[in-house]
Amino acid sequence: MAEVVLFHHIQGLTPGIVAFADRLRAAGHTVHTPDLLEGQTFPSIQDGETHVREVGFDTVFARGVAAAESLPGEVVYAGMSLGVGPAQQLAQNKPGAKGLLSMFAFMPASEFGNWPEGLPAQIHGMDNDPYFAGEGDLEAAQPFAEATKDVELFVYPGDAHLFVDSSVDGYDEKAAELLTERVLAFLHRV
Repeated sequence: MAEVVLFHHIQGLTPGIVAFADRLRAAGHTVHTPDLLEGQTFPSIQDGETHVREVGFDTVFARGVAAAESLPGEVVYAGMSLGVGPAQQLAQNKPGAKGLLSMFAFMPASEFGNWPEGLPAQIHGMDNDPYFAGEGDLEAAQPFAEATKDVELFVYPGDAHLFVDSSVDGYDEKAAELLTERVLAFLHRV
């Protein structure tokens, strides 16, 4: 079974993120859920973004990297939206990373150096999500997935951003179930 570090999205470590982590745990995986916002959750993406801008994106990303320092290197890094930043940085740079799960966001690999040869990844997002599709993440993910061995891109129909989180607006049960099945298959392979 895999060990996973799951970084939450901009609304915080919500009950829906905990439920998703528990689903992975129920399948036998060890899942760590560092709290990047120090116990705070927000009712909307906009409220979370206001807070993160005040604190600083770099500070929040640094919290994620620091949270992983004491963990074993051989883990799968997973991030949802905001959490993709520290997850991808660690996956690309911490020795022994087993994989990356990038949900609702993706940054060009060049943001964090070179992509490690053989590092498997899954990228998930909706085709009309104003953040994932509208802000260039999907556009960056498509050629990267096509050109990089062991990287899969899954695009779901819809316009929700945080569609796997059952505790926030935009939850899509059907898409969330499919994403979860794909993530569990990925964790079984690594």
